[in-house]
Amino acid sequence: RMLRRVLCTVLFMGALPSLAEVSQGHISVVLLGATGDLAKKYLWQGLFQLYMDQVSSGHSFTFHGAALTALEPGQRLMFDVLKNLACPPDESPNRCAVLKDQFLKLSQYHQLKTAKSYTLLNREIETLLRQEGLKEAGRIFYFSVPPFAYTEIARHINSSCRPPPGAWLRVVLEKPFGHDLESAQQLAAELTSFFREEEMYRVDHYLGKQAVAHILPFRDQNRQFLDPIWNRHHVERVEVVLKETVDAKGRTSFYEQYGVIRDVLQNHLTEALMFLTMELPANVSKAEEVLQCKLQAFQSLRGLEKNSAVLGQYQAYASQVQEELQKAQDYISTTPTFAGVLIHSDSLRWEGVPFLLTSGKALDERVGYVRVLFKNRAYCTQSETLRDTRHSQCKTKQIIFYIGHGALNTPAVLVSRNLFRPVMPEGSWREAVGPSDLHIFGQPLSDYYVYSPVKERDAYSVLISNIYHGRKDFFITTENLLASWGFWTPLLKSISHQPLRLYPGGMENQHLLDFEMVSGEVAFTLAEPVELLNPSRLMPSDYRSIQSKFRQNPLVSAWSEDLISQLASDIENTASRTVARSGQFHLALSGGSSPVVLFQRLARHHYAFPWKHTHIWLVDERCVPLTDTESNFFSLHNHLLQSVRVPYFNVHPMPVHLNQRLCVEEDRGTELYAKEIMALVANASFDLVLLGVGADGHTASLFPQSENGLEGAQAVVLTESPVKPHQRMSLSLPLINKARQVFVLVLGKGKHDITTLLSRVGHEPRKWPISGVSPSSGQLVWYVDYEALLG
Repeated sequence: RMLRRVLCTVLFMGALPSLAEVSQGHISVVLLGATGDLAKKYLWQGLFQLYMDQVSSGHSFTFHGAALTALEPGQRLMFDVLKNLACPPDESPNRCAVLKDQFLKLSQYHQLKTAKSYTLLNREIETLLRQEGLKEAGRIFYFSVPPFAYTEIARHINSSCRPPPGAWLRVVLEKPFGHDLESAQQLAAELTSFFREEEMYRVDHYLGKQAVAHILPFRDQNRQFLDPIWNRHHVERVEVVLKETVDAKGRTSFYEQYGVIRDVLQNHLTEALMFLTMELPANVSKAEEVLQCKLQAFQSLRGLEKNSAVLGQYQAYASQVQEELQKAQDYISTTPTFAGVLIHSDSLRWEGVPFLLTSGKALDERVGYVRVLFKNRAYCTQSETLRDTRHSQCKTKQIIFYIGHGALNTPAVLVSRNLFRPVMPEGSWREAVGPSDLHIFGQPLSDYYVYSPVKERDAYSVLISNIYHGRKDFFITTENLLASWGFWTPLLKSISHQPLRLYPGGMENQHLLDFEMVSGEVAFTLAEPVELLNPSRLMPSDYRSIQSKFRQNPLVSAWSEDLISQLASDIENTASRTVARSGQFHLALSGGSSPVVLFQRLARHHYAFPWKHTHIWLVDERCVPLTDTESNFFSLHNHLLQSVRVPYFNVHPMPVHLNQRLCVEEDRGTELYAKEIMALVANASFDLVLLGVGADGHTASLFPQSENGLEGAQAVVLTESPVKPHQRMSLSLPLINKARQVFVLVLGKGKHDITTLLSRVGHEPRKWPISGVSPSSGQLVWYVDYEALLG
């Protein structure tokens, strides 16, 4: 009998201490895509490593390679790979030979193509266990196949290849896990219909890289040193970098779909960043605690915009795409092969600290690292020549998790000697001494405490071991996956047609891809060397003849970025004039998505704004708690209020949440807000009201055919929205029309139809509430971008 013969041989070789320990049950490992590239390069070697590590654990194993290829050729391809498996250098040749021979005997190939073949595989596993008298501990199915095949395979496993009750199932999924939030949600929903959350292990192989996998343990073991300095008061910035010298040749089909952000930043670099920024759980070995802290770190990230990223493409990429994908000579690809992204967290620990994520192909070196650079508060009175070169407090202070390649060419953890000597686990990391002339980030290696792994392990070997041990914190849960895509998708949408900086590749890039951070945004340091004109894109100068009025009122129009810049300046000028005249400025702001970019512009560029003398009011609010992400106040706070110095008593959220209930008439929230306005705003005339326009012509939360707010004496009203959340609170049209100035902001192609319609209709507020905005003794100005105006 096969398994028994294998076990006896291993026992004879001294791999197992006693027969009694061969009783913990049997594990069947099924590798789908067993003859593919990933399996050949990493997965079979990782499974062999698992077998070597666990052969004395008390579990018995069989390994089932599976693919669509027919039996004989598939078998041949698979065994060609297995024959080349290697043992670690410290393994004795005799034991290595025996274990390799046993691994080959325990491995078999299956053609898995139909529902029937999965039923057959299940029967074979059950028969084998029955013959050997073994109890089944669990099954691992490793999906090394394209994601489009996941659902069908999942259906077959669920219906006919699950282990019996009492045994566990672990399905391992390779990225990409979707293309954006919507596709990730769809794939997640399909998989969830077949597998429970605890059964799914989504692999990001970067979490198996030894330096990345050690970030959390390092933080945990060095709490005494890090607790005082691991925060915004001490950290200057964090860099998470993966540079590659290779290009995308041979992979342009994949790359055209994904690009560098989806390929590297959304997963590998973001995961490493989460390990750095998340709050440390009390017990880092508890997977559920780690995953919860990681999710909270995702939720504290500030949203990305177009100006959060700089993008590039190496010059040969376009011709490679044309050749490999048989595109026309004039085909233009907008796929970035280089990206630098600036991320901020709104958590108390990290607020204001810039996190830079950078990756690209065809760069000058191959290297990966996570670098935490600390602020240096020291001033050294000694001349440099007299200082202790290693421990001087005036030298740069940093901690580096060196992922691999580069000057060190090995995974490592480096800590500046003028910080602290770190605690490192003796069995797995050792202090290393490198060449004296080697410099890392401008400092000689002797300036650091340097630690490298006692035994270097391939990332897939580490992850396969974690799958075996059921360590979920090394994998991507559905909740964390969707949080990540929720964070990255808005940026991906906003940059889909952004011009890319072309770069020659390799050493010739010189300073072309250097970028800098200014006011919370990033931009290339050097100007574009050659201006490439795209005749299909009209520039603002092409629209000089546009009418300067809209609905008989002044019109300001430009591309959205320039328009927001102009609007922000106009609001600041109005505020400054008003404060100079009356000592305070009352500003009422609308909710929705359009004002978000304006809020961010005001927060990051208008430092002379008289916030100290400004009162902030809400034009409308959704009937949800103010801490709810749907709340207009929540958005206003996130994107503006927390970044500027408005006195606490000058902020006036709408009272939608009274007596632990939302927008109940008896609570008289509308009356309370109206009284507050009357008490503080002279003649109840706001100095400036900012409005938007919905595609149905609504403004504020005043909707077509609304029963409240379009006329009458009420200043603040409750209204009903046709979309969720239905209940709203809003300033009434008569109150809005008492304002000294009203600005209406309209952005995007989606507003083109309503903009065209409004240019033709008269004063019909019941049908089109925005048409009823007409300040009785003030000015109305329209700010409409070219896309909304011209389509």
